[in-house]
Amino acid sequence: MTEQQQAPALAEADRVAGGGLLDRRLFLRQGAAFGLAATVAPAAALAGEIERPAWMRSPGAPFSNYGQPSSHEKGVIRWVAANPGAPGNGISWTPLQKLAGTITPSGLHFERHHNGVPQIDPDQHRLLIHGLVKTPLFFSLEALYRYPMVSRTCFIECGGNSNAGWHEEPMQAPLGNMHGLVSCSEWTGVPLRLLLEEAGLDPKALWIIAEGADAAAMNVSIPLRKAMDDALIAVYQNGEHLRPENGYPMRLLLPGWEGVTQVKWLRNLEVADQPVMARNETAKYTELQPNGKSRQFTFVMEAKSLITHPSPGHRLRERGVYPISGLAWSGRGKIRRVEVSADGGRSWADAELQEPVLPCSFTRFRIPWRWDGAPALLKSRATDETGYVQPERSRLIAERGRNGYFHYNAIVCWSVSTEGELTHVYA
Repeated sequence: MTEQQQAPALAEADRVAGGGLLDRRLFLRQGAAFGLAATVAPAAALAGEIERPAWMRSPGAPFSNYGQPSSHEKGVIRWVAANPGAPGNGISWTPLQKLAGTITPSGLHFERHHNGVPQIDPDQHRLLIHGLVKTPLFFSLEALYRYPMVSRTCFIECGGNSNAGWHEEPMQAPLGNMHGLVSCSEWTGVPLRLLLEEAGLDPKALWIIAEGADAAAMNVSIPLRKAMDDALIAVYQNGEHLRPENGYPMRLLLPGWEGVTQVKWLRNLEVADQPVMARNETAKYTELQPNGKSRQFTFVMEAKSLITHPSPGHRLRERGVYPISGLAWSGRGKIRRVEVSADGGRSWADAELQEPVLPCSFTRFRIPWRWDGAPALLKSRATDETGYVQPERSRLIAERGRNGYFHYNAIVCWSVSTEGELTHVYA
């Protein structure tokens, strides 16, 4: 049966929303019937295809001490945007549009550095806890290894991720170059609560001031309630020691909170009764609202979703059924629902959520879509377990005004042309 013969029946029986969205369980039910992208092999070509290729006729490469991606995957890399006026200051973006699943490879985790990546000798590095405590304590890396550790899979997102969405005109770039300041890993480390309890908290303690061992001596204020809840001193990422650009040998991990609070190369935790009012909580990460007041200490990253496949840079080469796939996350807990629209938001359909759905973690969603060659507008909309619904861009701007820079989580829209090209639009 050809694709042209199959498609009408599939579309009519399983259409669930406008623009060609199909039932999210269709792929599971239809199984092999979805071999629409396969190439039919002419009988004359079978002999040549069955012949063993060159790499099957001689021994392969020897063992390696540390595995590397295939040489054919050299294009799957971070996009670096360094500050030419300040060496060591800049960012690199995770190529979300080239990844699958929910875990970001450690080497592709986004970076934000203020003064370069320090090369720290782990034998000389120590974490100091002091201030409003009964007993100031040092913790070497070896000492931390003797405490009970836990693992948490969670995302880290820069508060400035997606901030091009505040622009008057939509930015045209691959998905990761605009939204890739977010990544998700399995982090392993010691609950900070254990270390604070060992130091003994003064009743006046309300904040901790975290400082990193980089040349910028980055410091921020963290409410004590978060430190005593689910904060970790992370020493492993995805099963291996942290990489230098992600905070080796230890970093602060605060599930669901903006990236700047999760101090890398952590060396100092001062327990205090008030915040330090550092640069990154006064001059930055603070925004003027339409009512004249400023938003400050906006720690939690709200629910957000992105369609990663297809997205700008991909091209649909022919009509037919395609899987729409993307990522959703929320700093307030689990993703409860992701809806997808193929008609610019006039109608929506529920996407399938990949299990397990974890709190403060990437959730992969998928839904089949039949593209008939007509223009389409693709959107996704996340709802988290608190009932918070990802807003349309117009609503976010109405609430936050035009002075926004951080915490942009509005619904993103991809336009599909009749030629199958995707662009970013405001719609």
